[in-house]
Amino acid sequence: MADTRYIFVTGGVTSSLGKGIISASLAKLLQARGYKTTIQKLDPYLNVDPGTLNPYEHGECFVTDDGAETDLDLGHYERFLNSPTSQANNVTTGRIYQSVIDKERRGDFLGKTVQVIPHITDEIKRRIKLLGKKDHYDVVITEIGGTVGDIESLPYIEAVRQLKWELGRKSMVIHLTLVPYLAASKELKTKPTQHSVKMLLEAGVQPDVVVLRTEHDLTEDIRRKVALFCNVDINAVIESIDVPTIYEVPLRMLNEKLDVIALNKLELGLKHDPELKPWRSFIERLLNPEHTIKIALVGKYVELPDAYKSIVESFVHAGAVNKAKVDVKWVHSEELEPQNVENYFNDCAGILVAPGFGHRGIEGKLHAVKYARENKIPFLGICLGMQCAVIEFARNVLHFKGAHSTEMNHNTPYPVIALMEDQKNILDMGGTMRLGAYPCQLKSNSLMEKAYGSSHTMERHRHRYEFNNKYLQDFENAGMIATGKNEDTDLVEIVEVTDHPWFVGVQFHPEYKSTVVQPHPVFVDFVGAAINYFCKK
Repeated sequence: MADTRYIFVTGGVTSSLGKGIISASLAKLLQARGYKTTIQKLDPYLNVDPGTLNPYEHGECFVTDDGAETDLDLGHYERFLNSPTSQANNVTTGRIYQSVIDKERRGDFLGKTVQVIPHITDEIKRRIKLLGKKDHYDVVITEIGGTVGDIESLPYIEAVRQLKWELGRKSMVIHLTLVPYLAASKELKTKPTQHSVKMLLEAGVQPDVVVLRTEHDLTEDIRRKVALFCNVDINAVIESIDVPTIYEVPLRMLNEKLDVIALNKLELGLKHDPELKPWRSFIERLLNPEHTIKIALVGKYVELPDAYKSIVESFVHAGAVNKAKVDVKWVHSEELEPQNVENYFNDCAGILVAPGFGHRGIEGKLHAVKYARENKIPFLGICLGMQCAVIEFARNVLHFKGAHSTEMNHNTPYPVIALMEDQKNILDMGGTMRLGAYPCQLKSNSLMEKAYGSSHTMERHRHRYEFNNKYLQDFENAGMIATGKNEDTDLVEIVEVTDHPWFVGVQFHPEYKSTVVQPHPVFVDFVGAAINYFCKK
């Protein structure tokens, strides 16, 4: 516990450079060398968590086993490391301030004036070190959200400065910046990096490693120039060039010896060469598919792919298993009408109706479900997507006119989807849904039992509404069977249509648990069904 090392990853110049991918890649390499490693994300916004944020604001909200609504970068951490994260892996400014104010209200500060320094920075440091103490990690990588110079990030940078002083050789800082290419002069420019590191130095933090995001190979002269102006060894100037897939980044960082540099800085031994055979095998299958199939993703945030990040990555994992490339066709649900639905899906081998909230685009999702069901196209509905499958079946097979979810229509004559009983008296929006991992019992000989190879699974949830069991017998008599249930609550978790080759709706979010090493069986089976459909066309 006392020997835990801490790596801090900061960013400069611009956002979206890939701090999360660099953090996950380094963690993967350290893990592959035999070190128990984890990653945490410090987000500078004042929201307590991203659970109430619109996807347009922050992309996907990722959910952990323990029910934390977190930043989408935690999905990358899990996909790379193949180990679950928790509430402790994501800290926001809102949570930091809430904790400090709660302590002040209880009188924990003995009447002293509460200030950013030391009280806020002490709480940040406590949260950072808590993860290392909790599970006895060898290395904790902490990604600082935002960019250096942001007002919101200043307390985090100050906390890093203090920790570097306190921890000494047991800590290091990696700074990720951009080296832009000016086409007019055909030059890579290092000045933005110099200014970014200068701002970090003004805050009292000297980076140990500078990672340069670039579209072109770095010359030795550029590396030497950055090393000179940023006070780092030339070997600690790392190239992070654009690659076809994020899963190549660990191999690039291996070639750049980022893991070796980090271990030397932290005075840890190299142990052995990284064991990356399964990872390399995955990359080989990913880059050399035998098939290319098109699967439609129907949602209302399709102009922002990050809103469905885990679904897209699950297709990558499942495609590699099936030796196929999944070409995602983005379909905005608001654009779908009965008269044009065939035009959107006639070239697709599968249709996925995505999760979401609210009534916008709901009718378009129902049109997509109907087209998949009637034309025997492999279909997967996730969360709201499953609920849409239930509503469509109720209207068009059971002929329950006006059937709907009470989320969309409180006065529907057939509330086939209704608010969960334990949600009826809840007023607060944040952190109050059914969140986290719950058990699911699978029906014998169902598609999903065969896919899982088991009669039991644990899956993550994020919803308030559920299948209304009042109508279950009607559905099962007509051919939509509940093939997965929570034994404790009798909640329907999975539905399948018996006269369809592959039609599945799941109330949970399988995409949250898909990783490179363990692709999720729901997606693996769905992609396999789509390939079969494609080959028979």
